[in-house]
Amino acid sequence: MSGVSKRVGDPRAMRALAHPARLAILKRLQLEGPATATECAVVAGISPSAGSYHLRMLAKYGFVEDAPPRGDGRERVWRSPHRGFTLEEPDEQTPELAEAKNMLSRVVMDSMAEDVRRYLDSSVRESREWRQAATLNQMTLRANAEELADLGRRVTEILEPYLARTRTPEQAPPDARVIQSVVYLYPRPPGNA
Repeated sequence: MSGVSKRVGDPRAMRALAHPARLAILKRLQLEGPATATECAVVAGISPSAGSYHLRMLAKYGFVEDAPPRGDGRERVWRSPHRGFTLEEPDEQTPELAEAKNMLSRVVMDSMAEDVRRYLDSSVRESREWRQAATLNQMTLRANAEELADLGRRVTEILEPYLARTRTPEQAPPDARVIQSVVYLYPRPPGNA
């Protein structure tokens, strides 16, 4: 896997990715490495045949590709060639692009909200140390566009050394776990106090 995020600007690719099972499969491949359709189907909660279909759709737009075979080579193995994806922000946004981008963003946000719900439901089983280390925080800021862009770059720089997609288990401390981070920095729509 390369250390580079896939830049996505094609509305068709955005719509293809805007499916909960495809996002789950892509996340599985990016975090844990190559897998078969059956292994991907488990994390997505779908049948192996549906997993194969979703993998082919992801491959059509370059999100996944064939990986080297393992064992006797009879199973098809897939991998993600990128560490993640970034939606391109063109100077001029067409209605088709805006619709596809919003569709994908909503599916991603729903997935992240579900991750938080699962954490909250299971947090009682976490140790005191892990419960106190977790941060769920909302802050309302005041900044101009230049400051907002700078803040986004700085937050990303702080988090990048810890990215699970590039920091291997061997590089992390022995007690390290995969941590979910969500950062939203956006201007509030006018009229929303």
